[in-house]
Amino acid sequence: MEEYEKQYAKLIDEIKLYNPNSNFDLIDKAYKVALEGHMEQKRASGEPYIIHCIEVARIIASLELNSKTIAAAMLHDVIEDTKFTAKDIKEMFGNEVALIVEGVSKLTNIPLHSQKEQQMENIRNMFMAMSKDIRVIIVKLSDRLHNMRTLEYKTRKSQVEKSKETLDIYAPIAHRLGMSSFRTELEDLAFMHLYPEEYDDLKIRMEKDKEERYNLIDNIKADLETDLKNSKIEGHVEGRVKHLYSIYRKMVSQNKSLEQIYDIFALRIIVNNVKDCYFALGMLHENYKPIPGRFKDYIAMPKKNMYQSLHTTLINKNGRPFEVQIRTWEMHRVAEFGIAAHWKYKQKIDDAEQSSSLEWISQWMEWQKETRDEDEFYANLKNELFDLEVFVFTPKGDVINLPQGSNTMDFAYSVHSAVGNKMVGAKVNGKMVPITYTLQTGDIVEIITSNTSKGPSRDWLKLVKTSQARTKIKQFFRKERREENIEKGKEQLYKEIRRLGLNPAELLKPQYYEKVLERYNFPELEDVMCAIGYGGITSNKIISRLKEEYKKHNKEEPKIDIQEVPETVKTYKSSEGVIVRDIPNCLVRISKCCNPVPGDDIVGYITRGRGVTVHRADCINVLNDKEFTERKIDVYWNIDSEDKYETQLEIKAYDRANLVTDIMKLLSEQKIQCNGIKAKVASDGYADVHILVMIRNKDEISELNRKLRKISGIYEINRFSKRQKIR
Repeated sequence: MEEYEKQYAKLIDEIKLYNPNSNFDLIDKAYKVALEGHMEQKRASGEPYIIHCIEVARIIASLELNSKTIAAAMLHDVIEDTKFTAKDIKEMFGNEVALIVEGVSKLTNIPLHSQKEQQMENIRNMFMAMSKDIRVIIVKLSDRLHNMRTLEYKTRKSQVEKSKETLDIYAPIAHRLGMSSFRTELEDLAFMHLYPEEYDDLKIRMEKDKEERYNLIDNIKADLETDLKNSKIEGHVEGRVKHLYSIYRKMVSQNKSLEQIYDIFALRIIVNNVKDCYFALGMLHENYKPIPGRFKDYIAMPKKNMYQSLHTTLINKNGRPFEVQIRTWEMHRVAEFGIAAHWKYKQKIDDAEQSSSLEWISQWMEWQKETRDEDEFYANLKNELFDLEVFVFTPKGDVINLPQGSNTMDFAYSVHSAVGNKMVGAKVNGKMVPITYTLQTGDIVEIITSNTSKGPSRDWLKLVKTSQARTKIKQFFRKERREENIEKGKEQLYKEIRRLGLNPAELLKPQYYEKVLERYNFPELEDVMCAIGYGGITSNKIISRLKEEYKKHNKEEPKIDIQEVPETVKTYKSSEGVIVRDIPNCLVRISKCCNPVPGDDIVGYITRGRGVTVHRADCINVLNDKEFTERKIDVYWNIDSEDKYETQLEIKAYDRANLVTDIMKLLSEQKIQCNGIKAKVASDGYADVHILVMIRNKDEISELNRKLRKISGIYEINRFSKRQKIR
C-alpha cells in the first residue's frame, strides 16, 4: 500500500469517529479526482502531491466539518494545477463544492503593478470569496497550515516570505475568525522559520523548566477544583502554557527575560451556564487576591471575533500571579474553532446563522469598495483584523465597539450615516469635547446634531480612524457635490503636476490616462477628478500611473517644464525653498508644529507680524483655526532647492536594551543629521521615541522609515505633529 493510501485510510477513520453517517461516496469520489489530477505532481519534499490534498482534508476533518467541505478541501488545488476546470467540478460535485473550490483557487497570485498592490488584490479576492461562503477561508487557512508544517523543504527565501505573509495576513485572519487553534500554530511555525535562532533558544529554555512549570499548574488546578467543589459549582479546570510566539512577543515588547515573564500559563474554568461563570468569578475573588485592573468581562461585551470569557488575574498562596479564564462549554467551542464551530456536525447552517457569521465581512467589503490607495487599504485591514478595540456606550446604554484610537466622529458614523453627516459637536461623559476626542473604554458618548448642518468637512477624511466612517464621508461628497468634487479634484491634480514641474496638457493625453481609468475602474477622466476631489484616491497615485504610461510610450520620463506655472500668477522664491504666490519680499518660515518637507501638500498661513508660515495641508492646527480660510495663501515647493528641513518622527517600539543606540547608529550610517532624541518608556513595556532629523524631502523620510522598521522591536513610525495655536 502506498503512503498516500495509508493517509487516506486514516482520514476516513477520523471522519467515522465524529460522523459515521458522512457521505463517504462523495469524499471517495473527490479523492479519486484529486489523485488523477495530481498523479504526476510532486511536492518540494519529493512526496506525491496528493498527500497535501489528503492532509488539508484531515485538518478540515479535525474541525468535524461536513462531507462537502472535506471534498472541497481534497479538491482545493485541482482547478489551479490540473486538467480539471471549474465547470468539471460543478458537474461532478454540484454548486456547493464547486463554489468553495473555485473560491480557494482564486486566492492565487495576480501579476499587477507592485507587490503591495498584488497582495491588496489577493486580500480583496479572499474577502469576496469569504463573503459568499466562509468555508472558503477555512479551507484556505487549512491549506496554509499544512504548507507551513512542511516549509522546511522550501528555499530560505520562500520560508521568510511565507512566514511574514502568515504573520501579517493569515494568522490575524484566523484570529479575527476566532480560530485560536489555527492562529497559535500558524504563529509558532512562522516564528520558527522567520527567527530560527530565537525560536530554538526559547524552546530549549521552556523545556528546561517544563517539569517545574507543570507542577505549578497542577497544584493551582487542584486548588481550583477544590474551591469549585466547596462552592458546589460543577466545572472542569484545565491549564495551558501559552504558545512560544506570544511569549517571545511579550519578552521583546517588555524587554524582559523568560524568568521575568510570570503569565506564560493560564488556567481555564469551564462551567455549564453563564450564571455559573459569575458564581465562579465571585468564588475566586473571595478566595484569592485579584490584581486591580486585570479583570475583563468578554461575556457581557464579546470581542469582534465572537470570543466570550471572563478574565481575571489572581495571586496564589505563594505570591505567584496567575491568569484564569472562565467560560461555558459553548463559549469554549467557539473560542477554539471560532467561525468553524457554526459548521460542526452540520450538513448545512440556516440562512440567518450564515448571514450573521458573514455580516462583518460583507460590511468590510462594502467599506473598501472606494479604497484605491494601498496604504489606506492596509491601515483599514489592520484595524479590522487586530484585536485592539474600545467599548463605549450610547446615552441609552447600548454598547458600541470601535478600533482603539477612534474618535467621536467614528462613533457618530457607526450609529448611522445621517448622524455623522449632521454632527456639529459631541459630549463624552456629560462634558463637551472636541470632535477629534479619542474615545476610551467606558465612555458614554452623545452626538449633537443639527438639521442646518451642511454636512461633513473634507478634512474629516484625515481625522477619522475607521474605514466605515471614511467610506460614509466619501459617499456623502460623491453623491452630494459631484460638480464641486470634479472642480476641486482637477485643481488638485493640475497643481500637483505643476508642482512636480510637469506639463498637465502633455501628461493628460488619452493614450496615457485611458490605462489609468482601466486600472482603477473609472469610466471617464471626470470620474478621476471627482474621486480626487472627495478623497477616493490621491493625485500622487494618479500622477505616478500617468508617468509610467508616458514612459512606456516614449521610453523616457516626462520632461520637466518649469514654465508651466501660469504666467498670470506672480510667484516669489523665499530662502526656505518655498515659492509664495503674489507677495514679494515676504518673510517665510516653516511651521514647527507639523514640520512640512518637499513632497508634502502645503498651505501658507499669513501670520500677524511674522509673514507666511508654511504648514502641511493636513496640519490639525490650521484645519481647526477659524480664520484659516481668510488667511490662507497658495505656496509651492521650489523644486530646485537643495535645502534640508527639520522633521520629527515618533517611533513606537517594544522597549529593550540598546534600542536608542541602534536608532542613533542607523542615523549615523545613513549620514542623517539628528538634532535631538527623546525616549519615554511606559509601565506596560512600550517605548515612545521622538527623533528630530534633517531631511531633504518626503522620499527620504519614507526610505528612513523603511530602514528604521528593520530595527528589532520597532512596530510603528509616524510623522509627529503637535497641537498649538498658530496665530
